[in-house]
Amino acid sequence: MRDATPAAWVASPGAPLRGTFDVPGDKSVSHRAVMLASLADGTSRITGFLEGADTRATAAIFARLGVRIEAPAPGERIVHGVGIDGLRAPDGPLDCGNAGTAMRLLAGLLAGQRFDSVLVGDASLSRRPMDRVIAPLAAMGARLGGEGGSGRAPLRIAGGRALHGIDYPTPVASAQVKSAILLAGLYADGTTTVREPHPTRDYTERMLRAFGYPVDIGDAASGSAGAVSLQGGGRLRATDVVVPADFSSAAFFIVAATLVPGSELRLRRVGVHPRRTGLLRALAAMGADIDVLPSGESGGEPVADLVVRHAPLRGIVLPPDWVADMIDEFPAFCVAAACAAGSTVVRGAAELRVKESDRIAAMASGLRRLGIAVDETEDGATLHGGRLRADTGAGIAGGGIDSGGDHRIAMAFAVAAQCAGGPVRIDDVDNVATSFPGFDTLARAAGFGLAGAGA
Repeated sequence: MRDATPAAWVASPGAPLRGTFDVPGDKSVSHRAVMLASLADGTSRITGFLEGADTRATAAIFARLGVRIEAPAPGERIVHGVGIDGLRAPDGPLDCGNAGTAMRLLAGLLAGQRFDSVLVGDASLSRRPMDRVIAPLAAMGARLGGEGGSGRAPLRIAGGRALHGIDYPTPVASAQVKSAILLAGLYADGTTTVREPHPTRDYTERMLRAFGYPVDIGDAASGSAGAVSLQGGGRLRATDVVVPADFSSAAFFIVAATLVPGSELRLRRVGVHPRRTGLLRALAAMGADIDVLPSGESGGEPVADLVVRHAPLRGIVLPPDWVADMIDEFPAFCVAAACAAGSTVVRGAAELRVKESDRIAAMASGLRRLGIAVDETEDGATLHGGRLRADTGAGIAGGGIDSGGDHRIAMAFAVAAQCAGGPVRIDDVDNVATSFPGFDTLARAAGFGLAGAGA
């Protein structure tokens, strides 16, 4: 249960951001590594595991499902897999906390089990729509639904259902929906195919392959880009996974170092899969100075050191087909746009209205409170940028905002405050621990002006 008086920060312009830093492990990879290691035959070791509330919730759920998981050191998990059919019935509801990834992917995975299960979450997660996974899973033969037919958690899943493969064109491009269908497909008779309007992040496909499960991924040459298929009835082999640093966590430091004069920051071994790094393309188009220095692979994902230097930015019209590749980085991108010269136009981002909060509305409201003009649309916004900092005539003013319990909104406004004309109080920051435990400590070490605030 969340505290009645949520924690707050007071952020203000600090020093230029300098130094070499490591951000926490990738949340999406950490979730999937625990899930597939639990279903594998044998023992897997995961290093670089994100010690966040969301990923710990996933590990705790699999422990409740009969999987022995050891934590010999921070960032490490040893998972003793029980095999594809080895999960056992839990003794009560499974709490996903704030983790939408966990709830949607588990809906698919649990739809193929012999036992009934119930997925619950916190107040924020319980407002998020689950119909987008309920519909395709029902088409596969699953029986599941939200409380009172609401399409929202608690999500009740009936066990003992015979699933069959489907060929499903997703109405929206969503890696979570795709992943839920593919995980159900492990238990389905025949072939399961997901066809997306355009390709989304392929963490699940890559992780399945890493655990030895064949996955057929379409390509543009064959006219099947955006299609992913697998056959049910296979097995997964235990493997060791090294989780790369999380690009979404790095994004806040990338934007801050770009905006704050005198900054030069190096972020080590960050996951830079092209389906994840739309923010880098967007910032480059705005004039950012970022070097991407490849350093191999980690957990099947390409990784690189990112060297970021201050550079003045200009507004752009963001290509709609970049949006899916920066969906979690939108709050940080909005701060960059607010500090750029001229206006930035975003369209094709309706998916952001059903994240941990309505991120379009939340960022627009918060930026307006800090003096930035924002025109909202149903699927995006136009942000009318200011200038860079108080010492250079900043467009961002001091003030107060409420994150609404959204971790990425809270961190984005901590970045915005580094360019503000006065302190910015950010209320309700407890949920930052879901994705980036220790953000405030690392931010201060890099040069942020950031302090805790009383209620």
